[in-house]
Amino acid sequence: MSLLARLHRMNAELSQGENDPWRRALERALPGHVMCTSTVALLALLDFPVTSGNARRLARTMRSMGWVGIKSRKLAPGGWRGTECRGWSRPVRELKKDARHACHAPHS
Repeated sequence: MSLLARLHRMNAELSQGENDPWRRALERALPGHVMCTSTVALLALLDFPVTSGNARRLARTMRSMGWVGIKSRKLAPGGWRGTECRGWSRPVRELKKDARHACHAPHS
């Protein structure tokens, strides 16, 4: 296996699962009572610049941790009308896997 192929494989392994360094840092730094936070705040917590590449990397990690992406005015300081901010929220309840098909189920 070539060096480049090994590097790609190692990068894919790091971006998934428990070996993700961003995931470990977020699990240590985020208190359990935090229900929602902004992407900008999380990147500041990790001490990374706010770029679209870092936001996409953060998105993969947050989804793997079970968080849900949101747009909210509450996350922006003084948020009102046109000040929407992207961020993350813990799910309020677990979704059923077959929720999409529930409305198509025959009634008995």
